[in-house]
Amino acid sequence: MADLHFLDEIFRYKSVSVVGMEKNTGKTECLRFLINYCASTHHAVGITSIGLDGETCDQVTGTGKPEIFLSEGDVFVTSEKHYRERKLVSEILDISRQNTALGRLVTARVVNAGKVILSGPTNTAWLREILEKMGSYSITTTFVDGALSRKSLGSPAITESMILTTGAALSPNINELVRKTKFVYSLIQLDRFEGRASNILLEKESGLYAIDNEQNVVDIQIPSALLIEQNKQKLLQYGNTIFVGGIVGDRLLNLLRLQQTIAETVVVVKDFTKIFVSPQCLNAYLAKGGKLQVLLRPKLLCVCVNPFSPSGYLMDSAQLCRTLSAELKVSVYDIKKAAVN
Repeated sequence: MADLHFLDEIFRYKSVSVVGMEKNTGKTECLRFLINYCASTHHAVGITSIGLDGETCDQVTGTGKPEIFLSEGDVFVTSEKHYRERKLVSEILDISRQNTALGRLVTARVVNAGKVILSGPTNTAWLREILEKMGSYSITTTFVDGALSRKSLGSPAITESMILTTGAALSPNINELVRKTKFVYSLIQLDRFEGRASNILLEKESGLYAIDNEQNVVDIQIPSALLIEQNKQKLLQYGNTIFVGGIVGDRLLNLLRLQQTIAETVVVVKDFTKIFVSPQCLNAYLAKGGKLQVLLRPKLLCVCVNPFSPSGYLMDSAQLCRTLSAELKVSVYDIKKAAVN
């Protein structure tokens, strides 16, 4: 593990998310590696998930998945349903008042090591509450399982730092894989929106809002950026800085870049996981002078790769790591290979 320099950094942060670009890009394998490393260094950690993780069989592809094994002293947050199915001994620390589709969330400390399925909070504000509580359980670092998803209202980018996973499941062509990963990397590096309105905007899960010069937040009465065509006359009535509570797609940016005020236009989103635009559309918007900013920008510690695809395709791991590292200027690792070594 001597060459895995990011391991020296993880304990500097209160929270670390592992974000997968696609299913089967090694997110759970990376998460399991981090948990095992912390156990070997006698660091008790916290862990939860946006969505569902830890099941032995992927619900979509039917492929096997690595299980989440926790050690004595670790603190985990999962739904009532999956807490009852745990294969470890634990003591309950807290039960939420809010409900998910799988019941309330249970926070518990591991007494005897074993396996668990993780299903955590459903929105960003709730995840933030959970992360803030971890300190009261003597947990200094919490891992959050996350993914790029159009469906989730919760964002793993609320964490202080993150690890991005990519791999052959994203594309069997190395040039295409690198291109797609490089684009997401560019989204992670977007400028942060600085303003007093940030905390108010973080609570918004949907809708479009204007931020005026006095940092007042005004509801534009547009429920979604997907409905922008029939509401475009409302879009800039309160100014040129627009916050989108949900996801941003090509439709909104294409409309804005045709406006006379495009050079003064700023689109703000919660974080990079809410951006689902094509590189061509984003480049055209930026070339016209438009700006795209985020409220949350965690530090990217590294990129981890899975050279194996569920379809049976296997990339050259060393070549993939070298090519990505050269393009992204960040450290890139094959975690599964490192775990074996």
